[in-house]
Amino acid sequence: MEKKIAENYRRYLERVNLYKKFGYDIENERKFILEKAQPIYGNILEVGTGKGYFTLVLAKKGYTFTSIDISEEEQKFARLNIKYFGLENQVDFRIMNAENLDFEDNSFDIIFLINTIHHLDNPYRVIDELIRVVSFEGKIILSDFTNEGLEIMNKIHTRRGSSHEVNNVVLSDIDNYLIKKEFKIQKYRSKFQEISIAYRQII
Repeated sequence: MEKKIAENYRRYLERVNLYKKFGYDIENERKFILEKAQPIYGNILEVGTGKGYFTLVLAKKGYTFTSIDISEEEQKFARLNIKYFGLENQVDFRIMNAENLDFEDNSFDIIFLINTIHHLDNPYRVIDELIRVVSFEGKIILSDFTNEGLEIMNKIHTRRGSSHEVNNVVLSDIDNYLIKKEFKIQKYRSKFQEISIAYRQII
């Protein structure tokens, strides 16, 4: 098992370095998101574990949280990375479809959805679920690639001999949807990441 964990981390570093060659620093972009998401408090949910880039940032910062993904194959990379750093007790990994979350209403104070929206088959259904499970005084942190970020992802996937499939829903569409649901939106942007922080307007 230790060899498997070490090998997984080596592949993780290879991916990080590949992204850097194209100008995208995964760690800096995730830190940027985390900085803009402050303050972070209460029960935390990460939707879309993927290979665990953001999962690792949260765990290293000492947060204890739940992370879900529909793909067990993808999430296993994150699990092994977390084990590499001995942070298993900080993350409750679960396999779950974000369109139908197995959580009660108002379960989480902070919800992260990072670089996932462009992959979703039914993004508005997922957003409805996030609205349902976020606490009244909580917030939803959404981040996705800018056009520059998507260009880099396309180049990386092309180099791998694959394609980077995206839907036709962008973050501004989600912002408008949340505003109609009486959420207020704070916006931030780096060259490669766009961030929306949504919270209910308390009157």
